[in-house]
Amino acid sequence: MTRIAVLGGGVMGEALIVGFQRRLSPPPTVVVAEKRPERAAELVERLGVLVEEPSAACAGSDVVILVVKPQDIRGLVADIASSIEPGSLVISIAAGITTELLESSMPFANVVRAMPNTPAKIESGVTGISAGARCTPEALDQARDLLSSVGVVVEVPEALQDAVTAVSGSGPAYLFYLAEAMIDGACELGMPPDTARASVVHTLLGAARLLEASGEEPAALRAKVTSPGGTTAAAIAVLDAEDVQRSVRTAIESARDRSRELSKG
Repeated sequence: MTRIAVLGGGVMGEALIVGFQRRLSPPPTVVVAEKRPERAAELVERLGVLVEEPSAACAGSDVVILVVKPQDIRGLVADIASSIEPGSLVISIAAGITTELLESSMPFANVVRAMPNTPAKIESGVTGISAGARCTPEALDQARDLLSSVGVVVEVPEALQDAVTAVSGSGPAYLFYLAEAMIDGACELGMPPDTARASVVHTLLGAARLLEASGEEPAALRAKVTSPGGTTAAAIAVLDAEDVQRSVRTAIESARDRSRELSKG
């Protein structure tokens, strides 16, 4: 049976654990290192995981997943490096932290850098993965299989991981931001809040499903809704006047740049 150490029991750590327990057969033994006692107790009660200190959790584990903030990664790696089993798989989801940095402390591990997003909580996430220089093809396949438990997995060169962070890692927040504005706008037009929320949520869900199912480009689908002189055209004209597309591209670039900054410590 596979033993997986999850170092960090926050939202993403829990999402991964739940996905592993639901999708992997046989279910793995999951050991969590979580510095907040009350959170650790909650995970034990709800998910039946084991709780240990980071070094003890890593000892004997086939897979180690680093689910901590980028600013905490260096200290954590220094603490656990000697406990990492040779040949084990180490997956880091810390934004901006390179595989080279991790491999310098864990030279005998198979290191994979990954960036999931929060829809992993409902097994609808997107995770970009990149193999370290010493990672074997078999270990990369294992990482892909594990992370497929919480959604779609795409493999990218590590040089594009900052872009993955900016697009899909941060992407749910962009959609929530749009939803927030649409709900507020609906309420200003007189819709009750519950009606506004349901209308916006299901409009976004339906549009995303249509985009996926149709195979058409977003611009083509938008054109089909935008009749000349119609209501949609009036709305799009305002968005164009505000240069919303340029603002979105600039926002994504800013997120990418911040990911790069995080790699410098």
